[in-house]
Amino acid sequence: MSTRHPWTRYVAIGDSFTEGLGDPDPGAPGGFRGWADRVAEVLAHQTEDFAYANTAIRGRLLQQIIDEQAEHALSLHPDLITVSAGGNDIIRPGSDPDEIAERFDGLIGRLRQDGATVVLFTGPDVGMTPVLGLVRGRTAIYNENLHAIALKHGALVADMWALRVLRDPRMWAPDRLHHSPMGHATIAAAVLDTLGVEHGVRPEFPEPLAARPWREARAEDLGWAREYLVPWVVRRIRHTSSGDGVTPKRPELDAVVDNRSDTP
Repeated sequence: MSTRHPWTRYVAIGDSFTEGLGDPDPGAPGGFRGWADRVAEVLAHQTEDFAYANTAIRGRLLQQIIDEQAEHALSLHPDLITVSAGGNDIIRPGSDPDEIAERFDGLIGRLRQDGATVVLFTGPDVGMTPVLGLVRGRTAIYNENLHAIALKHGALVADMWALRVLRDPRMWAPDRLHHSPMGHATIAAAVLDTLGVEHGVRPEFPEPLAARPWREARAEDLGWAREYLVPWVVRRIRHTSSGDGVTPKRPELDAVVDNRSDTP
């Protein structure tokens, strides 16, 4: 098999975005596939002796990712690392995107010290969502900091803000906090493009949705609030996390086995 890219040891770290929430798959470790698994499947098909680990856990804040995942990731001696962190910090009331970025800067510097290729992610434009839309300004400031951090350390940026198709509601799971399978596939294609890897993953460009009656949209918003928003608020009040008791789905480097007949 000819090698089409230089990476053989890929480690993904982060929170629910990287864990793959919103893209359920009973056959995948942890029960979720997600964009990182899809990227690993493509990379594994294009080189020999490829191994992949994913230590991301839902709900993790930036400092938790630094403390719990960074050093373990480096101990695996990866040549490719993807890291998405800080999103859960940004959505917390009163958060400071500049202070969060300072800590993220230190994380990227550490991950780059051994020469691994590092891919980081800007936050998507969430102006259309009921709750996340309230932090659109902080997200934009944080994104500008992330571009500067990537330039400083020679990291790559998968620019989710520029991926305007992610504004389509069908790119999001019913909880409106995580991406749907369509969204994860679209993000996987963007990551592979950022790496300069040839692939057959086709990003989704769905036809525009028809306008819905106001009453129908309002009823849907109220149902979403009861099912997803209220539990999220309660966890904040109780200082608990959706990731409490959850362990990484792929804590160690292992071969990627994909028996699907569909494209990644």
